[in-house]
Amino acid sequence: MPLDHHVDAYLNHLRTERCLAANTVAAYGRDLCRFVAFATERGVTDAARIDLALVTRWMGELADAGLGARSAARHLSAARGFLKFLVREGAIDGDPSQLVTAPKLGRKLPKPLSASDMSRLLSVPDPTKLRGLRDRAMLGLTYAAGLRVSELVNLKIGDIDVARGVVGATGKGEKRRLVPLGEVALSHLDEYLSARELHDVRLQSKRNRKRSPLVFPSPSGRALSRQAFWKMVRRHAASAGLAGAVHPHQLRHSFATHMLSGGADLRSVQTLLGHASVTTTEIYTHVSRDRIRAAHRRSHPRG
Repeated sequence: MPLDHHVDAYLNHLRTERCLAANTVAAYGRDLCRFVAFATERGVTDAARIDLALVTRWMGELADAGLGARSAARHLSAARGFLKFLVREGAIDGDPSQLVTAPKLGRKLPKPLSASDMSRLLSVPDPTKLRGLRDRAMLGLTYAAGLRVSELVNLKIGDIDVARGVVGATGKGEKRRLVPLGEVALSHLDEYLSARELHDVRLQSKRNRKRSPLVFPSPSGRALSRQAFWKMVRRHAASAGLAGAVHPHQLRHSFATHMLSGGADLRSVQTLLGHASVTTTEIYTHVSRDRIRAAHRRSHPRG
């Protein structure tokens, strides 16, 4: 059977037996078409002739073509899945790709917003409207407490203790933590909740509808979706003139980076973020060091 027929059979297996999404299957198909084309150009049209040398040469070809480590690793992963399928089907005796070392992936550093960018972002929502107060409070709370999006949209009224100035967040593994809030975040939250209470009272008198226990409910009273918050962040970031595609998790990145840059110790930031391991938090120290180096280069006469 020709190699491209084997690929078709594998992609059908991914669709029907593993129920992968259409876009995922299409991505596998593109990577494997590239592999098959490479093999065919070298006279390998029979699956049984695929060996370690061919896969190794293919990976070298990808590197020579300027493909990044992540893209090359994805291509190798696609080939490994395909060859494993061929072993299962009895088309080849063994999978040579298992002997190929995957490209080393550099640690992807988060891209925080600067303090001035955060100020611009928080100044965009219109405080004369309930939705503007809500958006400002959501943006401010995410940044001030380093909340995950899932923690923010599922936050309940009882999780906010204005008197003590803390918010209780329930993170991964249902682990609960208390995070202190600054005066600005508390003020914005208080303005929103006061305006919302007046709004809810009017709705209750008109529609006899119960008040949602959520801090930031959708118009239906249920939790806002992650997508809705993502779209809101992107809209306000565009209005603020911020460059690039700003996403919600950048607010959490900004919280951690600014805390460390301001002198907070790593363990405290770990606790505030709700990280199970300090090694997860350590990535933000690299960002802080990079900023310090950049400031040194800009400012020092012999930097």
